[in-house]
Amino acid sequence: MYNKMKDFQLLLFGIVLVLGMLCSAKIIVDNLSQSGITVTGSAYEIVKSDSATLDLSINTRNADKAVAYAQLKNQIPAVVAYLIENGIKEDEITVNTPQNYSSNKYTSTGAATNEIAYYNFSQIVSIKSQDIELIQKLSIDAQALLEKGININTNRPEYNYSKLADLKIKLLGEATKDAQMRATQMLKATNNKPGKIKSVKMGVFQITAPTSNEVSDWGINDNSTVEKKVTAVANVVFGVK
Repeated sequence: MYNKMKDFQLLLFGIVLVLGMLCSAKIIVDNLSQSGITVTGSAYEIVKSDSATLDLSINTRNADKAVAYAQLKNQIPAVVAYLIENGIKEDEITVNTPQNYSSNKYTSTGAATNEIAYYNFSQIVSIKSQDIELIQKLSIDAQALLEKGININTNRPEYNYSKLADLKIKLLGEATKDAQMRATQMLKATNNKPGKIKSVKMGVFQITAPTSNEVSDWGINDNSTVEKKVTAVANVVFGVK
């Protein structure tokens, strides 16, 4: 009699346990159906820049402000002529507004005084061209202007991709599809499938060198390489069916 009672209790416990698991599974599925499932998808594409920019900084310094400015004014045409001679078109050159500041004299102990020692002038000559190889070459060769007495500093070229806006739209679509595939795999365990999209939130874009894994919460826009990796992220909420 005791053994029969024990077996009955075990059977009853098993039934209760199974019913509890079924109820729990139903609750989970019902909650999923109501709230949906949030999945993050991503997509990327490697593109080649179709234009480049290069800034050349021309600098002069003299104790006489007028002389310092005159020296700068006389050097700019020589820089522009050099660029045209080396393959840059005139409409690809922009001569920016000159800037100036003064440098004060110092005492023998290194303390700054109110007396002006020099007036410094600088002016940026910017080049934008679709000939990326020419820009790369000039970023090195333009230092030859130093031999002509022109104090020039060459900044690092910046490489740009003009169809970035269209690419972002395309990648957002692909990232959403990736999220759907991920949701499908996640819901297999509950014998469910992702339903209609409830909402889509676009994450920041990461534009990096092709081999870089760097990410930032604010997004990255690296223009230091000709080829660049554009990565899109989409946070998608799917209904469950």
